[in-house]
Amino acid sequence: MALVLEHISKRVGAESHIDDVSLTLEPGGFHVLLGRTLAGKTTLMRLMAGLDRPTAGRILMDGRDVTRDPVQKRNVAMVYQQFINYPSLNVYDNIASPLKVAGRDRAEIDRRVREVAELVHIEMFLDRLPAELSGGQQQRCAMARALVKEADLLLFDEPLVNLDYKLREELRTEMREIFRTSGTIAVYASTEPVEALSLGGHTAVLHEGRLAQFGRTVEVYHRPASVEVGKVFSDPPINLFPGRLDGRGLSIGRDIQVPQIAHLRDLPGGECQVGVRANHLFVQRHSEHDVAVDCEVELAEIGGSETFIHVRHGDIELTVQQEGIHVLTLGDRIPVFMDPRQLFVFDPGGKLLATPDRGALAS
Repeated sequence: MALVLEHISKRVGAESHIDDVSLTLEPGGFHVLLGRTLAGKTTLMRLMAGLDRPTAGRILMDGRDVTRDPVQKRNVAMVYQQFINYPSLNVYDNIASPLKVAGRDRAEIDRRVREVAELVHIEMFLDRLPAELSGGQQQRCAMARALVKEADLLLFDEPLVNLDYKLREELRTEMREIFRTSGTIAVYASTEPVEALSLGGHTAVLHEGRLAQFGRTVEVYHRPASVEVGKVFSDPPINLFPGRLDGRGLSIGRDIQVPQIAHLRDLPGGECQVGVRANHLFVQRHSEHDVAVDCEVELAEIGGSETFIHVRHGDIELTVQQEGIHVLTLGDRIPVFMDPRQLFVFDPGGKLLATPDRGALAS
């Protein structure tokens, strides 16, 4: 069973919310919709669910045209950011509610409620009201109510965004295992690249209502088709700066010369854009290939176990993501080390020309 979107568009007045999106989603694993706020993720999920109708295009489920079918005629469940549970019902009855509406018998309801509660680790809370649960437990209850329905399509609209980091990590791992062999099509909306990588599966990158790229998550991450995909699939956003390719190699900015290494050799000469992720820049020499760039510190942000160092070299601004705590002062001059094997190269229009050496990224 597959969900197929054929040239789906959604316009509201003069505004285009979704523009000519085509996707085929298969059961098993996650399909992540990755994009910034207002990229069109929620709108696309509402179209998949039947909560809204597209202005143009078709939606097929298992080969059947469901474009005009309302949500009531589709076997779909949705989990939202908020912990949406029935406050007057205990956890057991919250989970059981879709089965009761469907008219299932009492024995089947009891069996399935307890199975799903155990799957999401809330079997000990079945007699409690939602208000007596923690935020993570409330979201597990909402997820269990969606899972118990055994829907053909299960939509997650940033369901973990309001939870703390540890809970998010825990639930991502559990969700990935639940859907690895599931017959359900699971779609998960997120603004966070780390979340997409954690869930795996396939990722569709949305930008301003358009599908910028779709493929296996790890491939989209390593081979962003454009500058925009590189920006969306990097946190902090990928560092970008002007470059020029010629017979000597790659020139960056006014005075940084990069040797002509393997993945840059066969590129056409001329102007280009160069990208490097913040976690692929270093304040200490990292490899024998490194090019040292003399920089001035503009800001150092300590975030838990990492430091984000914002530096400038002439007209070039860089963000360096380093493990550990690095205490630096505004105006300090430090070397930033750049491994040429970890550079992306895009043409002037933003299309990918060269992607980093996978061996260098693993080193």
